[in-house]
Amino acid sequence: MTEAFYTIGMAGHIDHGKTTLTKALTGVDTDRLKEEKERQISIEPGYAPLKLDNGIHISIVDVPGHERFIRQMIAGVAGIDLVLLVIAADEGVMPQTLEHLQILKFLGIKKCMVVISRISRVEEDLLELAAEEIKVVLADTEYNDAPILYVDSLTEKGIPELKQAIQKEIIGLEQKDSTGAFRLPIDQAFSVQGHGTVVRGTVFEGMVNKDSSLTLLPSGQKIKIRQIQVHNHETEKAQAGQRVALNITGATKDEIKRGDVLVDSENFQVTSTIDIALQLVSTLATPLKQRSPVKLHIGTSEAYGKIVFFDRKEVKESANEILCQIRLEEEIVVRRGDRFILRRPTPVETLGGGWIIQPQAQKYRFGEETISMLKKQLKSSPAEIIDNLLIKKQQLSKLQLIQISSLQEDEVNEIINGGLRTGKYVKITKQVYCLKRTILKINEEILNKLTGYHEGFPLRIGMSKAELLQALGQNKNLIEYCIDELLQLDKITKVDQFLAVSNFKPSLPNESMEIIVSSLRNDGIQPQKWADYIKHGSLSKQASNELKSYLLKTNQAFMLNEDTLIYKNAFDKAVVELQAKTDENFSLSEAKEILSLSRKYLIPFLELLDYHQYTRREEGNRVWINK
Repeated sequence: MTEAFYTIGMAGHIDHGKTTLTKALTGVDTDRLKEEKERQISIEPGYAPLKLDNGIHISIVDVPGHERFIRQMIAGVAGIDLVLLVIAADEGVMPQTLEHLQILKFLGIKKCMVVISRISRVEEDLLELAAEEIKVVLADTEYNDAPILYVDSLTEKGIPELKQAIQKEIIGLEQKDSTGAFRLPIDQAFSVQGHGTVVRGTVFEGMVNKDSSLTLLPSGQKIKIRQIQVHNHETEKAQAGQRVALNITGATKDEIKRGDVLVDSENFQVTSTIDIALQLVSTLATPLKQRSPVKLHIGTSEAYGKIVFFDRKEVKESANEILCQIRLEEEIVVRRGDRFILRRPTPVETLGGGWIIQPQAQKYRFGEETISMLKKQLKSSPAEIIDNLLIKKQQLSKLQLIQISSLQEDEVNEIINGGLRTGKYVKITKQVYCLKRTILKINEEILNKLTGYHEGFPLRIGMSKAELLQALGQNKNLIEYCIDELLQLDKITKVDQFLAVSNFKPSLPNESMEIIVSSLRNDGIQPQKWADYIKHGSLSKQASNELKSYLLKTNQAFMLNEDTLIYKNAFDKAVVELQAKTDENFSLSEAKEILSLSRKYLIPFLELLDYHQYTRREEGNRVWINK
């Protein structure tokens, strides 16, 4: 039998019997604090196990009803699958009933059951009135078809029927994902003598095993699990939907606060700026102005911050979602799609709620351009989110895609693998990806840069790779990948560190340069100084250097000495003549006689022979190396 794990929340006005009903269903008294016993109200959320047939395990969360404990109520209902809205038959719908309903709606809790409690205190006709009142209240909500059940928790009248109804409702619910990365928002941290630090929470997603290593966020402390308990029973593992207590090492209770999150991977990042889709309550007491202080409740976290609008300066009411941003004073851990409640710190007021569009948000400009961008993000599918990130960032690792997109790892893997198969994506390095369209665009930019360079410097054999990288100003490994691809496609060539388009050949751009080269060639092995050629050709210093570099790099000339070039063909011809007229070695005077050179040219010529390894000097003579 496959086990399934769910969380049910008890919500409703103070003293409407939520704790008593929880005890009737589970046998557990969730008022565990001394002050809760004395005041007979729930201050902190209480948890109790309810096991149904067919392997269904339920954690019941009894949340506080008093308006002073709304933040605890929000922390308690975060992550629940089904809510039992408890309304006392003798009091009916009360202020906290309505506020709890709003909070449940904003948190995206889809399933609701109404439980009318304390039915033994009223006559039958009053029960009918109570039910009618509830139907009117729920008529304009997503809970308008919620089943209504009647119980008396003290006599346990209606409890068996309620259990059956819960089982019926819960079977159709989708289970939380236990296959992905582990995330546990913490709502309690305390010490147990002899055991150390214990944290409690409801597993939002993933699975964790005893002895697992975790990270506490936002602090980043490394945590080790010593023991796992689910409703006071020790177990080897816990998964999404379960209420757990973890005995840990690595942090003391004083280093952990409600709202901290335990995770098992780098997939989760902390953030202090989030883009949100906000739905307001029907009417605000006072307008919510640009950059007003707000308190964000999400998961078990509550954080102060400021609201930033991009299309208005204030709002008093709005039936539509408002796309805006919260800039927080502290870091939190959230994913795209997480639900939140937004309240005004003072005077205290629930403003609304909604969901997170982008956890890793940036600062944007006020105006329609930002709203259009947020609308696009709002409607984007997971694949579109990945595409948009790769368009914006050009290349990202798989971990970066998971972190920035806030998508599940399996989801990102599926999108990337599919894109690689269809050729939509390209793997740049072992774990870095980009869009094929990005590669094509950069390839075109490289070819355009090189073509422009050739037009500007026709004498040069090409553009240095370092200069090209600097000119493009993009990610180095991405450009390196594109260069390698263009080389493989024979669209560019590479000589040493110089790159050129494949059909390019350096050439003399004007007649003056052609005359200089012709003069150098005609002067053979007795050339003039380079400055003399330039003076006759009336070239600028830059043009002179370009021509000189061109002749040397294209191997048309050699440096005879520091101020003189010799044409290669003339040098080669002289080498052949000297080889033909000498034995295995020859003297300086023999070379002078054969080549008819003065000492001014002869010594540099012979040293050039040595440099090119035609000869080597031995005891004043030259010995041919490969004759």
